[in-house]
Amino acid sequence: MNRTIYFNLCAQKLAALSSKIEILGKLNILHDHNHSEDFYLHFLNKLYGYKLENMNAIQNNTEGIDLCDKENEIVLQVSSTATKAKVESALNKNLSSYTGYSFKFMSISKDAAALRALTYKNPHNLTFSPPTDIHDITSLLTTIRSLEINAQHSIYSFLQDELDPGSRQIFVETNLAAVINILSREDMLDGYAAAVPIAFDVDKKLIVNNLNSAALIVEEYKIHHHRVTRLYEEFNRAGKNKSNSVLNTLMMIYAKNTSNYSGDELFFKVVDLAIEKIQSSANYAQIPLDELEQYVSVLAVDAFIRCKIFKNPSEVSHAVT
Repeated sequence: MNRTIYFNLCAQKLAALSSKIEILGKLNILHDHNHSEDFYLHFLNKLYGYKLENMNAIQNNTEGIDLCDKENEIVLQVSSTATKAKVESALNKNLSSYTGYSFKFMSISKDAAALRALTYKNPHNLTFSPPTDIHDITSLLTTIRSLEINAQHSIYSFLQDELDPGSRQIFVETNLAAVINILSREDMLDGYAAAVPIAFDVDKKLIVNNLNSAALIVEEYKIHHHRVTRLYEEFNRAGKNKSNSVLNTLMMIYAKNTSNYSGDELFFKVVDLAIEKIQSSANYAQIPLDELEQYVSVLAVDAFIRCKIFKNPSEVSHAVT
């Protein structure tokens, strides 16, 4: 499912940032600590709809708080230290002008689960509920996991831009991935596939194209040719030429690699590159890799039988003549 993809990517980015801050902090390298205030300002605004501002941009070294949302009456402390003393230290600062505001604490590098079970001195009577107002990476990810998919994608895009802009991946939907999603729901042992013989001399084509190891795959999966035909017919109901685009994708992968590979190596290269394309598709519903390899192999064998990949024996005969 796409939400699994986006959630996992968000988890990777936030966990990497947290670990980096923790490790560099031990070396007294604090530039990421300093930048974290602005990062979490924009991140929490996006995730929770806050309108936080950096208090240091308004008033230098504001005691006890780093970020403030005047519209929603929120003050927030960002810290790489997650202790009861640190939270109470922030609450004990001169915050009398923020009476009635909600106080929140963001732990940027340490797990804060234990802090959410404690009680705190709150001399200025700020609104503060530790179970919901103490954030850490885990609590942020819990929120992200429950978002609808467009919101998840938006959060992922923000994290990618902020934390790893140089390697930004753009996920787009592909018909190849869509067919795999459909094929993965099939019962491959239902007996349907072998019901009709193939009007095609598969063995002759294997010999002409010097396929030996790949012949085992073709022999195993050729019985699914009619199953794939049925699935393509169903797939085409969603739009004209959808199945043709899948076959053309496999043909393009094959054509682009004919100058560097041949025989068995070329066949397995087509399968491997098709798998990579599917895995980078926005609409790919993740399945175990061995299952994905099986379904892509089924499509590759079907494309082989349809003469979309590898030479047709009749073409070779004409060329010799």
